[in-house]
Amino acid sequence: MLADPLNSSQRRLLREDGRPVEWALSSGYVDYAAAEAAMEARVAAIAAGEAEELVWLLEHPPLYTAGVSAKDDDLLAPDRFPVHRTGRGGQFTYHGPGQRVAYVMLDLNKRGKDVRGFVHGLEDWIIGALDRFGVEAGMREGRVGVWVERKGAGWSREDKIAAIGVKVRKWVSFHGISLNVEPELDHFGGIVPCGITEHGVTSLVDLGVLATMDEADDALKSSFQQVFGPVQPGVAPL
Repeated sequence: MLADPLNSSQRRLLREDGRPVEWALSSGYVDYAAAEAAMEARVAAIAAGEAEELVWLLEHPPLYTAGVSAKDDDLLAPDRFPVHRTGRGGQFTYHGPGQRVAYVMLDLNKRGKDVRGFVHGLEDWIIGALDRFGVEAGMREGRVGVWVERKGAGWSREDKIAAIGVKVRKWVSFHGISLNVEPELDHFGGIVPCGITEHGVTSLVDLGVLATMDEADDALKSSFQQVFGPVQPGVAPL
């Protein structure tokens, strides 16, 4: 997988100058509107050459977000949790405790200026992190995100374990990924996740992998460096 030699598209995601990305973690649950405002400020500073790239790890309290392609009919329980309309790509998704959100603010001017390649890089990053737990995951044609195949006696299905929704401004990315470590999976029932009705949602713990959030973070950091290059300690915006 990611241990294989990088192809030309993957190599373009690495900065030629080797400058490390700041890696920061917020404790507690971070308010969504405040996080979005902090991202906006950081992205503007990166675009102006006044701040370093940043990956910001956090958890939110339970909430739903609607991307630019969200359909109102896919919000099945509008009064269950707060709903935030946002400018990221994609449709409805859920964020909440037990889910690792990583907001990815990278300067794509220095990483190939290829949005599709960047999204594939995010998928590779998550797949590599899951591989460290022995979870075989992959991409699916026409479905953004990361998926696992589940099988039993006489049945099989595909479930989504990680979502991706990004926005790019002046070739600087923001928003990012969410990896289900141990969220309340029934909380996804208030929406049609990403507008897809025929597939389910899962998590590491649901798959029988009793990983802690710290262990998930370590796997994400290790895999990120294989795809996007080195990291250094940073300060969380909130």
